[in-house]
Amino acid sequence: MTNRLYTAIASGVLFLGLVNPGFAQQVPYGLNAPNIPISSHDRVYHADQTSNTVSVYDPSANNLLGVIPLGGVTPQNLSPLYYSQSLVHGMGFSFDRKTLDVVSVGSNSVTFIDTATNQVKHTTYVGRSPHEAFFTPDDSEVWVTVRGENYVQVLDGATYEYKDKIYVGDGPGMTIFRPDGKYGFVCSSSVPVTTVVDVQSHQIAGTVPQASPFCPNIAATPDGTQVWETLKDTGKTEVFNAQPPFNVLATLDTGAITNHVNIVRNAKGQFAYVTVGGENVVKVYTTTDSPQLVATIPTGELPHGIWPSGDGARIYIALENGTGMQVIDTLSNQTIATLPGGQAAQALVYVPNAVPAGDGLSSLVPLATSGQAVHLYLGPNSNSSASGPPTTVTLNYQGPIDLLEAAVTGLDPNASYTLGLVPNLGASTQDFQPLATFQTNAAGAQIVESLGPLRQIVAGSPELQNQRDQKRYLEIVPAGGTQAVQVQLQVQ
Repeated sequence: MTNRLYTAIASGVLFLGLVNPGFAQQVPYGLNAPNIPISSHDRVYHADQTSNTVSVYDPSANNLLGVIPLGGVTPQNLSPLYYSQSLVHGMGFSFDRKTLDVVSVGSNSVTFIDTATNQVKHTTYVGRSPHEAFFTPDDSEVWVTVRGENYVQVLDGATYEYKDKIYVGDGPGMTIFRPDGKYGFVCSSSVPVTTVVDVQSHQIAGTVPQASPFCPNIAATPDGTQVWETLKDTGKTEVFNAQPPFNVLATLDTGAITNHVNIVRNAKGQFAYVTVGGENVVKVYTTTDSPQLVATIPTGELPHGIWPSGDGARIYIALENGTGMQVIDTLSNQTIATLPGGQAAQALVYVPNAVPAGDGLSSLVPLATSGQAVHLYLGPNSNSSASGPPTTVTLNYQGPIDLLEAAVTGLDPNASYTLGLVPNLGASTQDFQPLATFQTNAAGAQIVESLGPLRQIVAGSPELQNQRDQKRYLEIVPAGGTQAVQVQLQVQ
């Protein structure tokens, strides 16, 4: 298992002064919100980009209840899409906890789902490649960041119809609101600027420099003092003041493929939890003006979305390549459960009291093939002195073909490579068959995808046991070269 490669730096956290558990309010709510203990009325959801489902869990039992299907598998998605959704990716919820919103990047949509019944209430189509959507704290509006364009699409919080556009510059990645509802913070995935917007007037109230252009995720502390945002292209996390003049407080080197960040308040204080996909860990920091790393928690492959329970006792991690979810106890910072789920999990939210009455099972279907995947690993070849976390590869079942996703790490920054197949790792320069050419980011990492009948060839199958000449192995070579820098290590 990948997580055996790591050792937690610390299982505890730095003591910052007691916080009364009755006042340990969790995001996205502020300090005046009640603490909500975990119960069977709560739900955890994550968006599954490859299976185009929403995975639904009961956190009180650490149990996958089923999935909400929103679209089909990749062969179907190559035809015109008239009704179903594609690339189910972003996620948010209303502050009254009655509505889940799900953003599908490929079909340019926001799907609104009733949390009590799991039924789709409405679908709104917006601009090119939306990324995330969240309700304002008074539930009057939904702000959708349209990452393929240059604006936030504002929808009415009751009718889900168009209300306004707020132009914030190219590639808005996500909006989070200060808990008092005064400001919306819109980070960018294209330019190194976060925009601060006055929520009532929809006017720009300020800007914050990002250390690099690509921000996928942003979180505000419940005490309303800080905003944390991740920078996936450079493996950094930036912290800035939630009050004017919105000055940057710290820029942290969190690690390659830094994905999402969220805030936990518990009996030991207030902490930021950051998923680091290239290292397969969650890193925990104090939320002081000079944040300190206090714990590193091993996870499954490519941790992505992250959200705390309503009482801060646990935090939940979507595993993009691990095909499911993990549960972490925030007082011990130990993983207490690993659960199956849909393919290529992205954003995750925890909704307290999402199902006030009943079992909440209506409209759910079994996971079935939506969770079927093969997991592989690549690492330096025997001639290399390089070391570090492995590249994780998942082959997601898509019917007759597979969608390969590799979380590549440990390569030279800003360099071109090719992922491909060879018949013999001992003679890896021969008969190299390319699958995808890619360029690493400034952290020497990249998410690489390919599509084809790969599972039987790479992972092996009974049909190939007597046809060894058809077996192939994954490796990565410099673009235009033949000498492998990473080779397939094992099949799980």
